[in-house]
Amino acid sequence: METMNIALPESLKQFVQTQVNDGGYSSASEYVRELIRRELKLKKDVLEQELLKGLHSGAATPMTRADWNKLRNKVKTKASRSTKSGQ
Repeated sequence: METMNIALPESLKQFVQTQVNDGGYSSASEYVRELIRRELKLKKDVLEQELLKGLHSGAATPMTRADWNKLRNKVKTKASRSTKSGQ
């Protein structure tokens, strides 16, 4: 298992320690691993829901040039917003 060190302000360090004590975790590492596992599961669940939504959205239709242009513009707009907000 690899080691990763993180720096936390005192308030977050105390919060983590409280979660370890109250949640029955054996260490801060165990608590953080659990948080990461939950996040991974959440992302997987969201992806599965989106896939199911697509499967149940009706019959497939061919992509037209207009569809590709609309999608391209949507991606450019989103990327532009992310760049401007510093994300």
